[in-house]
Amino acid sequence: MSKSLKRVKTALAEAGVTTDIMEMNGETRTAADAAREAGCEIDQIAKSIIFRGETSGTVVLFITAGGNRVDPDYASAVAGEPLGRADATFVRATTGFAIGGVAPIGHLSPSRVFMDQRLLQFDVVYAAAGTPRHIFPVNPSDLHRISAANIANFTKIDS
Repeated sequence: MSKSLKRVKTALAEAGVTTDIMEMNGETRTAADAAREAGCEIDQIAKSIIFRGETSGTVVLFITAGGNRVDPDYASAVAGEPLGRADATFVRATTGFAIGGVAPIGHLSPSRVFMDQRLLQFDVVYAAAGTPRHIFPVNPSDLHRISAANIANFTKIDS
């Protein structure tokens, strides 16, 4: 088992969330891929989008519904600082995950976390579990709690 997957399992257990991490046959790097593999609506995929705080230099995580995209201007306003692109090196060093498998929990460094309210409209959502082939189902209220996310408006619907 990879270190990344093990961190997610540990974070779930420590938070008291019982769920089965699912290894998918195909990759789950994109929301569309994950929805296809899970057999769910694209908005039931909880995407973890990482930005770098330009002032603080820290990780800012946005958990958004799969069909939405994070608007950089809205996100910067919510975060209270300009946000910049988080390259693969920054993401790996600060979260411990590779792009395409970033989980919303189990990060190496503390993150400020914001969550898309669209996710709360479902009974279950699916999030990356630390690898491009693993996801876990979770009640969105539990995801909100265990990620310590603030609910905020930072998205635009993809068309």
